[in-house]
Amino acid sequence: MRLVNLISCLLPLAVYAESLNPKYHGLPSLREQAAIQDSWRDERLANIPQLLRKHGVDSWLMSQREYAEDTAFWSLKTAIEFSARRRTVHLFFASAPEGMQTAYKFVDNTKAVFEDLKELLETHQPRSIALNVDADVAFAGGLHVGMYNELVDQLGPKWSNRFVEAPMVAIEYIATMPKAQLKWYKRLQETAWAMISEAFSEKVIEPGKTTTEDVEWWLRSKIQAMNYSTWFHPGVSILYTDIPFRPEPEPPAGRKVIEYHDILHVDFGVTALGLNTDTQHLAYVLGPNESRDEIPQGLKDGLRNVNQLQDIVRENMIVGTSGNDILKSIRAQMKQKDITGRIYCHPIGDWGHAAGTLIGMTNLQDGVPVLGDIRLLNQTYYSVELYAEYFVPEKNNTVKFYQEEDVYWVEDNHWDWVYGQQTEFLVVQTKDKTGIEDGLKTQL
Repeated sequence: MRLVNLISCLLPLAVYAESLNPKYHGLPSLREQAAIQDSWRDERLANIPQLLRKHGVDSWLMSQREYAEDTAFWSLKTAIEFSARRRTVHLFFASAPEGMQTAYKFVDNTKAVFEDLKELLETHQPRSIALNVDADVAFAGGLHVGMYNELVDQLGPKWSNRFVEAPMVAIEYIATMPKAQLKWYKRLQETAWAMISEAFSEKVIEPGKTTTEDVEWWLRSKIQAMNYSTWFHPGVSILYTDIPFRPEPEPPAGRKVIEYHDILHVDFGVTALGLNTDTQHLAYVLGPNESRDEIPQGLKDGLRNVNQLQDIVRENMIVGTSGNDILKSIRAQMKQKDITGRIYCHPIGDWGHAAGTLIGMTNLQDGVPVLGDIRLLNQTYYSVELYAEYFVPEKNNTVKFYQEEDVYWVEDNHWDWVYGQQTEFLVVQTKDKTGIEDGLKTQL
């Protein structure tokens, strides 16, 4: 028991120590990347029959044209497909007669494809055919109206009368992450941390000269240099304590230059291997020759407060519970612990804002219609995105502490950080330039 307690004490320190020095991870060759991505895709495709049975449908049909793809297409395609070709049709079955397949794909620009489809439907005799026609969920509503009308006309009433809506088929297919993917997702997340750590350092920032926009473009350039990409432009901001902070804030006129003792915030994500990350971290700009110890204690306490809120969110993310019920439990616990803030967590993976339930939105803290009613799935990734307010005596004001970290599902019923949790401010350490110049003159 003493050994178990010791490990329990040391584990947070190990995560904390690791998070202080994140490393960059380069990507393999494009050919190797394609092989990796296709192996993940094959694993997901193999799960479709079970998924159809789970949601009570016999088949799943998608049809799309080049540049008018079904949303689900992007999670079905191979790594070397950049769009649908001609008319691309996917048909999946929950089961198949002996000697037949459960998955079919057609690429054709003639009406002959519909005769092939009818022949398959006659052989398999599905009682229900799921289409992605949901009005509220993008991941289950990607069938274009022209394609829908064509399916009705060409397949005829015998089969079109069996068309059904089963949005959870597409949602769960896209949301389910293969186990083998996690190794690379961790590397991507660590690389994002490394980029943020370098961006928020004296290597990039010179107080009184560097602007927030300079740091944003440094991050974009770093992404490109490493052959990564991103799903949104990085957002770097100065957290002002005299005005409310807004998403994608515009600072007061003329105030984009980073100065000593500023609190910096970044919203940043990288994309590679068909995966996306999302992270928000905070940094503090030290004055000349100051050390980390001189960060105002109120700021340290504020970060500890938002860390507590992050942990509350993870604890309440119970698989099988709706996002709205999870949000309700989180807010009740926030009230109990006297934490003021907002919760807006979202699934992540194939997309930056991916398939699955939402746990709050910035403007919807009492529940999210439709998307908040979906039940939380396991085997997926989530961004724990939120802020907590905290009164900082040294600033004589309340500061909003923004944090976002990605989590993944662990088999023993809990969510863990993909890489880590920011528990200390990043610091921009600067030296007294006058002292440096005097030292150089002495040496000369």
